[in-house]
This record gives sequence, structure tokens and C-alpha cells, in this order.
Amino acid sequence: MAESREDGVPDEDPGAEASRAEAAELTEQIERARDAYYGQDTSLVDDATYDGWMHRLEELERLHPELQGQDSPTLNVGAPTTSALPPIEHAERMLSLDNVFSPEELRDWCAKTERAAGRSVRWLSEAKIDGLAINLRYENGVLVTAATRGDGRVGEDVTVNALKVAGIPKHLDGEGHPPLVEVRGEVFIGIEEFERLNAFQAELRDRAVAESLKRGVDEERATASAARRFPAFANPRNAASGGLRQQLDKKSGLELEAGHERIAVLGLYVHGIGAWERPPVNAQSEVYDLLQEWGLPTSPNTRVFDSVDDVLERVAELGGQRHSLQHEIDGLVVKVDELALHPELGETSRAPRWAIAYKYPPEEVQTTLLDIVVSVGRTGRATPYAQMEPVRVAGSVVRQATLHNQDVVKAKGVLIGDTVVLRKAGDVIPEVLGPVVERRDGSERAFVMPEGCPECGTPLRAMKEGDKDLRCPNARTCPAQVRGRVEHVGSRGALDIEALGEVTAAALTQGTGAPLDSEAGLFDLTIEQLVPIEVTVRDAETGEAKLDDKTGEPVVRTPFRVKTGEPSKQAQVLLDELEKAKTKDLWRQLVSLNIRHVGPVAARALAQYFGSIDAIRAATRDELAAVEGVGGIIADSVIAWFEVDWHRDIVDQWRAAGVRFAIPDHPGPGAASTAGGVLDGLTIVVTGGLEDFTRDSVKEAIIAAGGKASGSVSKKTDYVVVGENAGSKAAKAEDLGLTILNEAQFKKLLDGGPDALA
Repeated sequence: MAESREDGVPDEDPGAEASRAEAAELTEQIERARDAYYGQDTSLVDDATYDGWMHRLEELERLHPELQGQDSPTLNVGAPTTSALPPIEHAERMLSLDNVFSPEELRDWCAKTERAAGRSVRWLSEAKIDGLAINLRYENGVLVTAATRGDGRVGEDVTVNALKVAGIPKHLDGEGHPPLVEVRGEVFIGIEEFERLNAFQAELRDRAVAESLKRGVDEERATASAARRFPAFANPRNAASGGLRQQLDKKSGLELEAGHERIAVLGLYVHGIGAWERPPVNAQSEVYDLLQEWGLPTSPNTRVFDSVDDVLERVAELGGQRHSLQHEIDGLVVKVDELALHPELGETSRAPRWAIAYKYPPEEVQTTLLDIVVSVGRTGRATPYAQMEPVRVAGSVVRQATLHNQDVVKAKGVLIGDTVVLRKAGDVIPEVLGPVVERRDGSERAFVMPEGCPECGTPLRAMKEGDKDLRCPNARTCPAQVRGRVEHVGSRGALDIEALGEVTAAALTQGTGAPLDSEAGLFDLTIEQLVPIEVTVRDAETGEAKLDDKTGEPVVRTPFRVKTGEPSKQAQVLLDELEKAKTKDLWRQLVSLNIRHVGPVAARALAQYFGSIDAIRAATRDELAAVEGVGGIIADSVIAWFEVDWHRDIVDQWRAAGVRFAIPDHPGPGAASTAGGVLDGLTIVVTGGLEDFTRDSVKEAIIAAGGKASGSVSKKTDYVVVGENAGSKAAKAEDLGLTILNEAQFKKLLDGGPDALA
């Protein structure tokens, strides 16, 4: 209890004072983010941060009810209209949705809802599209107005632009339409259309840069200016909102052209109703059927379930498919299907009690683009990488992401110093989507692609006409390419040498006393060569040498010797594994040679047909191309590789060191070692994750059994193996009526062929 002052008035609880200050700060942050999101078509923070602010404010207001004023963000929907677009009052309020973030929370909400209903409930589920909410007002079947959500009561008039959106009819189909009905939906830009739109913005930037250069503006300044004038859209939601809300007649020439392009790619799915006096149906799902009859598009990702367990299965299923859908989603909406229950369950000041949004774990976050650096790989390709403030996304901390090439950097419109939107594509690969333009303060600068290789200084160039990638042509001695090729030799898809990874490859090729200037000497390594190697430890983000806290000198490691000067265990392990690799499968040895286009599939085909590297080297182009799974492009690549003298030196030196380069007892060219296997003549596609197979090992298993491992589903596919989080391939297999197997059935197929499944 708070102590009293001498006048008898209790001192205020210091905890309450801190809570008041925190609530005020949260309110300010939320309102600023809302204004940007609803009024400026941009996201100042990612969804996870915004949701966290809202939940914390709700918690503070529960603990201290006096903090919740009538204008609290927890009681309001959206944001007031601030643009010059005319306001429109909705006939019935457009509410938002409350959120849950775990299966347990969703199950609890469903149980609470059924208790309130006093009976069992049927559940309607639909994908939660990440777009812009819209309200379509039809009177006697004719579209009168289209409006954004606004603050839930008053939105912005976007009728003129809405009529250009695919799926919004001016006149409804059929007859007997009600005098007044409000149809609610979500305007979105499909993923493919979004990419096309950003490509168009990139064209505008290139045009603007060219005009600036003609006027004598230096390239870096011209690029930065164009990026500000014609920014890339960070995500489809912002692009959809901007396309629907913009006033085309107030744009400049290029912006007007871009505006028309944006309107052309907008789409719509309707997902509910507002004002409608007496709907002639009993369920929300039946409303969707009726809206579809009227010519309004409804989502194909809508399902009705009788049990909560089925709803939770749908949550997991749709979560696994989210990257194969037409549009972006950020969750699953669950609704009580029975319309009569909606008014019984009621609503809060901002959300109905008969619907909830299950939000998937956040995939998009925001961070600072610290720099763009160029890395050279084993093929010589110079790849720009985004270096960012470390940020957690989809379960791991991300510090860098590839930007592929200089054209992609331009297309994304990012400047060094930008706040950028980052996501993990497929929950695996980090991808920079674009800049948050509104966060720029003028200190940002444009990226300029270097003219020379950052590793060896050789001028970068496109290796063939029309190639967007720049490469370092110094393949023989460029340190980055040598390091990359040595690392590739040890990779899982090549010789699978566990002791030969990225760190070891760097030590062997770039450390002090490094013994390798090419991969040719790899199998000749000795303990005496390994022991002296020293490696300077460098910061993973900056590349700068790390300094010892006490001496200030660079930190140096000796990976192949211990403090006494004796060889380390790692040194002997590396040599032992290199010795074992000399007799590994011929196809693995072919892959390890770094022949362009010759991956595991082509290497297997060549090894099985010819039986030795000498037979492959002696084959004509026609003989190589005739091998199934090879073809003309790979045949040309194989012949071109052997025409290079230092490539032939690698083979000769490896062979002299004991690398076998042949399949024992192979009968000679023309014989396939897996002919007659249990899967001979069968084409198999694997989609999704399997418990006992990696992506590479499952292909190996199929090919070893005589089958063909394909990456695409067609009518010619014999079996489709479906694992966890299978996507569009599984759906296509169902549509084509193909035989679908789970992992257990697949193992039976590998062991005994089709007869084992009978």
C-alpha cells in the first residue's frame, strides 16, 4: 500500500505511474503506425511488433482500467481518414478481428464461444488475405459506392478506382437483389502481379536515372534520387492499398503511368456482409454461395468444419501451403457459420465475438540495411549481399541476404542505410523485399557495383550476351573461386567429406601458409603441409580482423595443430576422409570437378552410361547428348570443360593421387547399372519434408532403384510422395488423379516396387 503524506492524501503508486507512462508511449507508437498503415499505405513496423504493442497496451489497461480512455487504440478500429478522398459513412460498422497466436489459444476461444452459444458450433475457416479491406454498397444490385475501412464508421470513397479492380461488378448477376446490401472484401495484389509491378517501377527508375545522367548528374546521386521518386513496394499489401487509394489525376506523368499499371493488377475476394436486412440464408458459408451467384469472387480457400480438431488441422495445412497460394496470407480466419448466432454472441467496441484471426508466426520483419557487399563464388559470379542489423525472423537470427545481381538491387529500389522489409521465403531463405521509404532521412546512399573482382581485382564482365550476372573471368587463380571449388568438393552433393567445409576450405586456400592454389593438389595433402597453416579470425558481418582484448593483435587460430605444435585431431581426420573419398562413386567424383550444369542427376546418368571418366572424355557430343538426362547443353559443357588444360591437370593429379574415376566391373559405354531395378521406367516426384530422407538422399534412393526423380508433376508421373508441408505439387497430383504415397508407402515401393503396394 502506498504511504500517506502528512496531509493524509496517499502517495500515488509508483508502479501505476510507470504503467501510465508506458501506456502513453505505446498509444503514441500504435497511432503513428496506424496512420501510416491506413493513411499512407506503408508499414513503419512489422506485424509482430505492432501486435506486441497492442497486447501490452491491453494488458496494462486490464491491470489499470483508469488508463483506458474512449480514444484508446484497444477500443478503436483502423484510423480516421486523412487523405483528400471524400469520406463515406458505412451503413453498418466495419469491425476488425481479435487475434490468437497458438493452437491452444484458438482451442480456448472456440470452447469459450461454444459455451456462450450454449450448443455445438459449425466453424467456417478462410485464408486471412494480407490486403486492404473494402466495403461495397449495392442498392438493388447496382454498385453505388466503394469505401475503405477508415475508422470503422467512416471510410474513403474509392469508387472510381474500385471499378477498375478485377472482380468488382458494377451490376450484380441474377435477380431479386435486396434494396441495400454491403459486401465486405479484401483487395490484394497477387504474388506474380506484385513482382511485375515492382519490375515496372524499376523501369521507371532506370528511365529517370538515364534522364539525370544526360543532365550531368553523377550516377550515385541519380540512382538515389530515382529510388526516392519511384520506390519499390515493400510488400503486396502496401501496393494494393496505394493502388486503390491513389488519386490518379494528381500524379505526374510517369507516376500516372505507374498508377494505371497498379490498378490493372488489383484483385478481390469477398468474405462477408455488413448491412443486409434479411439475408435469405442461414449460414455464412451459404452467404458466400449467394455472393458467388451474384458474380462476386469468393476465396477458394474456404472450408466448413464440425470440430475444433478439424479446424486446427486446417490451420496446419494452410500454413504449409501459404507460399504456393495466389496471394500473401498472414493467418486463418475462423467464424461461427450460423448467422443466427452472430447477434447472440455480439461484439466488442472493435471486433465481433463470433470470429477470430489465427495469426501465423511472423515472416516479415524490419531492419536496417547496413551495407551491400559483393561476394564471388566458385563459378566466378559476383553476387551483391545485403548486410543488415541482426534480426530474428521465422525462428532464427538473420544478418545477411543475397540480392542476386545489380539488376535485382535496382529492381528492389533499396539504398544503403534504408529500413528494409525482410522475410524468409519458405521459412528458409532470407529475402529483402524492399525499403520503407517513409523512414528515409536523406543519409541513405545508392549501391554501385564494383568494376573489379573484390578478391583478385580482375575486371568483372558478363560471360555471354544477355547475361545479367557479372563474373570474374580469372577462374584459375581467383582466391574466392578456388576456395569455393574446394568447399564444393567436400559438399554433401559431391564427395560428402564432413571435415572439408567452408572454414577448412578457406584455411587450405587463403590462410597463412595455405598449401592449395587450386583444387588439383587436394588429394596430395600431407600432415607437414597442414600443421603450419594459420587463420586470422574475422568478424562475420564486417570482415574485419578480430583483435585480442589484451594485446590488440589480430586473433590467429591454428586449425591443424595444437599448442604443443603437434598435429591436431582435425588434421588427421581430414586426411583420412580424403583417402576414403578416392574410391567413392564415380558420379560424386564428376560432381566434385565443378563442371557447369553437371549436378548429381546428370553425373549419375553419365557415370552409369559410360562407366569411367576416360570414356566420358572420349565421347563425342552426340554420344553425350544421347544419354537420358543429359542433352545438348550439358554435353557442350562437358566437352568445353575438358578443353581447358588446367582442368585436365586436376583429373591427372587426382588420378595420380589414387582417385579411382571408374565404376569397378562396369561393362562399358551403353550399360546402365540400375537397369532392371524395382523402379525401372517409373517417374517419381517427392514434395514436402520426409522424416528419414533429405532432399538429396531421396533422389539418390529413387535413382539407385532404377527410377527417375522428377521435380515437376505431370500426367507422366507414376507416383507422388507427399511429406510434411507439401504444397502445390500435392494439390496438382490430386487434380490429375495420380497415385499419392506417404513416406511408409514410399519405403515399401523402394524395397519391392509397385507389387509391394498391392
